[in-house]
Amino acid sequence: MRKLLVLALVGLAAQLVDGALGMAYGLTSSTLLLFAGVAPAAASASVHLAEIGTTLAAGVSHWRFGNVDWRVVGRIALPGAVGSFAGATFLSSISTESAAPWMAAILFSLGAYLLVRFSRPLRANRAGGRLRSRFLAPLGLFAGFVDATGGGGWGPVATPALLVSGRMEPRKVIGSVDTSEFLVAGAASLGFLIGLGSDGFLLPTVAALLVGGLIAAPIAAWLVRIVPAQLLGAVIGGVIVLTNTRTLLRAGELGGPVPALAYAVLGAGWLVALVLAARALRRTRRARAVAEAALAAQSTETTVTAPPTNPATPAPVPEEPRRLAAAVEG
Repeated sequence: MRKLLVLALVGLAAQLVDGALGMAYGLTSSTLLLFAGVAPAAASASVHLAEIGTTLAAGVSHWRFGNVDWRVVGRIALPGAVGSFAGATFLSSISTESAAPWMAAILFSLGAYLLVRFSRPLRANRAGGRLRSRFLAPLGLFAGFVDATGGGGWGPVATPALLVSGRMEPRKVIGSVDTSEFLVAGAASLGFLIGLGSDGFLLPTVAALLVGGLIAAPIAAWLVRIVPAQLLGAVIGGVIVLTNTRTLLRAGELGGPVPALAYAVLGAGWLVALVLAARALRRTRRARAVAEAALAAQSTETTVTAPPTNPATPAPVPEEPRRLAAAVEG
């Protein structure tokens, strides 16, 4: 009973992180299950089955808060489902001994990516135009395959790619990625059911993760507007990296002083990433405050000094503060 309660809390925390970052539910949950000794295929299968419920709840919550671009969902979810089904079939066909280092390596790489990604200022290139299918379809296919074989990865692959494109608001990127994951999780679960049978799913684990995730889903959809994603992403990235290091060290049969040295180096790197993330967040907030103050001051000055105009004609927005505010938002 205590173990199931812990798993429910893990599901709750993982969904809060996923709802705030648009990623890391599968990474966090799968990393814990692997750490507890669950077979890679069974861990990924159980997490994806739980995700059917959590992603449905997250999608509805994001939709109610206006965080979903349904055009993007339609063009990325179907290729993602194909990729996740293929990934689940592949992971089900290889032995546990072979799958453990493969899955740990994927999780380690994605965790390292989170560290690098969130230790730098989060900027988006506000380019014009819509995202096209020739970009969304391959992205969904690749992200879906990585998600099923790694026990997570849909968000860490899809969310940064959409953010970097600069053609969507960050909250809509997160909401659209979370919503499309419902179809991806369903396809992966079907692939694991075919490859492993019903015995491949750890149903008590699925239920515990699902309960925690369902409780957190509406809260996460609201937190996406206020949570400091910069720090949260760096924290979760470090946890994932350090946890999966153990599996990689065991697979390489590295003993003696090597594990201690590896943990020391990775721990130091994590600390540096957290410091950089905090500094980047502070600089971004300071620059935004300066831009808003300049815009307010310029608007006041224009109101005081401008000659009377026709009330039907709107006053022009000063160009310099507008450029400054746009640069900070980007």
